[in-house]
Amino acid sequence: MIVGIIGLGLIGGSMAIDLKRRGYADKILGVESEPVNAAAALKMELADEIVSLRDCVERSDLVVIAIPVGSAVKMLPEILDIISEEGNGRKIVIDTCSTKSQIVRVVHYHPMRGRFVATHPMAGTEYSGPWAAMPNLFDGRACIFANSEESDPQALKTVEDLYNVLNMRPIYMNADNHDVHTAYVSHISHVTSFALALTVLDKEQDEKHIFDLASGGFSSTVRLAKSSSDMWVPILTQNRDNVLRVIDTYLEKMNEFRDAIAGYDEERIEKLIAEANRIKKIIR
Repeated sequence: MIVGIIGLGLIGGSMAIDLKRRGYADKILGVESEPVNAAAALKMELADEIVSLRDCVERSDLVVIAIPVGSAVKMLPEILDIISEEGNGRKIVIDTCSTKSQIVRVVHYHPMRGRFVATHPMAGTEYSGPWAAMPNLFDGRACIFANSEESDPQALKTVEDLYNVLNMRPIYMNADNHDVHTAYVSHISHVTSFALALTVLDKEQDEKHIFDLASGGFSSTVRLAKSSSDMWVPILTQNRDNVLRVIDTYLEKMNEFRDAIAGYDEERIEKLIAEANRIKKIIR
């Protein structure tokens, strides 16, 4: 199996490590537009070769698109066009993007649509680039398969095997439903972390010791604010409507806390916290 990975950052690089180490891929071909990242990926042995996009598609059995979703949406039709030109109906393409509606929509009528499997491995950290790649990143996590009925059965089975090698559990979901759910469990977390970081940075201009007092709670809450804008700008714009609805709900809850605190309403504050504590039954 020759696997081509477009984007050897946190997700693509981590996938490359485990697919090679666990015997799924005999060879990894990498595509990296940034020269520094390309050199680092080769030095770190994330890829056996760095090649052009066309060379990667033509030589690979399976192509992984692991770049920001804005670029992925533009690139996917081009990749399927190359496969169509070759007349090789056995090649497979997957993406790893965290929004799915637009990427499945853009190739819905493409003659090679069946060779594309839309996936979202639910794993990651706040870091980016080849240096962020790590083994075992995906172990025990969920992988979303979006609109899998539109993919050829053989292509779907091959990709299921790939994620099985990465020790991920599959969840099958409609692309639109996926984007609603990720807005609640992932995208809003990043928005609130960015907002909190901006709030504290504004205060730090006046009080130089505020970060000296930061505890583990603050660090864990604001951790996601370190995430790359290159990744998150297209995610938030593509999932705009869902994210806005979640932000509106979040602001309602924040105002409930504000009103209770402003009114010295200890009973209401306690009730809000107790309601929030129910999350312990879901997330341990």
